[in-house]
Amino acid sequence: MNRPNGTSPSLWLEGHRAPVPDEIDAAGLPVEGVLPPELTGRYFRNGPNPLPGTPSAHWFTGPGMVHGVRLRDGRAEWYRNRWVRTTKFTDGARFVRPDGTFDHAAVPANTHVVPHAGRILALVETGLPYELTPELDTVGPCDFGGLLKGGMTAHPKEDPVTGELLFFGYGLVPPYLTYHRLSAGGRLVESREVEVPGPTMMHDFAVTAGHVVWLDLPVVFDMALARGGGGMPFRWDDAYGARLGVMPRAGGPVRWFDVDPCYVFHVGNAYEDAAGRVVVDGVRYRPADFTAFWPSIGGQADPSAATVANAPVRAAATGSSRLHRWTLDPASGTAKEEPLDDRPVEFPTHDDARTGHAHRYLYTAAADAIVKHDLRSGSSAALELGPDLVPGEAVFVAAEGARAEDEGWLLSIVTDRAGQGSELLVLDAADLSRTASVRLPRRVPAGFHGSWIPDPAS
Repeated sequence: MNRPNGTSPSLWLEGHRAPVPDEIDAAGLPVEGVLPPELTGRYFRNGPNPLPGTPSAHWFTGPGMVHGVRLRDGRAEWYRNRWVRTTKFTDGARFVRPDGTFDHAAVPANTHVVPHAGRILALVETGLPYELTPELDTVGPCDFGGLLKGGMTAHPKEDPVTGELLFFGYGLVPPYLTYHRLSAGGRLVESREVEVPGPTMMHDFAVTAGHVVWLDLPVVFDMALARGGGGMPFRWDDAYGARLGVMPRAGGPVRWFDVDPCYVFHVGNAYEDAAGRVVVDGVRYRPADFTAFWPSIGGQADPSAATVANAPVRAAATGSSRLHRWTLDPASGTAKEEPLDDRPVEFPTHDDARTGHAHRYLYTAAADAIVKHDLRSGSSAALELGPDLVPGEAVFVAAEGARAEDEGWLLSIVTDRAGQGSELLVLDAADLSRTASVRLPRRVPAGFHGSWIPDPAS
């Protein structure tokens, strides 16, 4: 299959990203090393997995499949994988109904899977979350008692102090951006419209103890692409501009800060420093890098990429993102930007107990390594896996009673680049040493995001 623009094969359907054809169960998985007994729970990871014979036109649009590994008392009890049975998957329901209204349950639910208030939710930013059981059966769409009327970001943030889940939804028609807040018990207690100029692909956001940070960046919805069907109807638009917005969580206007043009899929963390400035760390694509990367996964190519004026800039593109910091100063109204590391990386993670608060460490996935960034010293360390292995997002799990920020483990599904096999790698987060490896019974396609879901306290 070729991409819609016919320029090259669909790389998201080959090798380590290639979908698997079915659902399986396996028990008693082989373990190398020693699994920490306190890792008792489930590691779930979501990602797109088109059905056999129905390839997707974009990596982001295939139906969601969650892969799960059950760990208990030092054993790897089972692996299983299940498609999320949304109405789009089971009935072919269409997101846009014949009358032009939106069916927010007709989505792939393919981007993340998170626990909150006793629910396990499979997420995609365009629609409603889908509740799953601990055995990966699909319960159904969740609209929080009918109160959620639109989409829910795949990157909600749980406040480690209050237990609230903060999230947003973006729309293709007004309201373009809506902020939501779930109580620690799972009730939708606040929904607030945020004014932005138009519909953009706002994939992530950040929170601090007192603020929400919006990423209003120049990847915009294009109706002409939507009418064409098949792929993602978003493209780069130089004219839109780039800015970050700081909004008080307690209510109040958004303070906007212009930044250098870029795109950010994923934020690492954010916090307020001692001077009252808002510090945001994330992985940043320069314009040239985004417009080089986007067509490689099925997106519309940037029509300006071939122009003579842009040729020197485009030639320098790598298609990769790098760790970056923005410091937003409400007192002066200025934004300071600085690179944090020059290695191409994605999928930044941190100790969730520090969400919205000052952090020292971030963990990222490189092409063939898992990287630990020490933001206090400005140094980084990496576990180099070799050119034949591709790591997924590394999820941090704190050790029981941890006193140091990096006292715990990193969980990452690592897949052979040729698509031949996968393992769940367990690393000591302090030094990236291998603690254990669980050999999985099948290849797990490279996907997106996952969560460690510990067993409830007895």
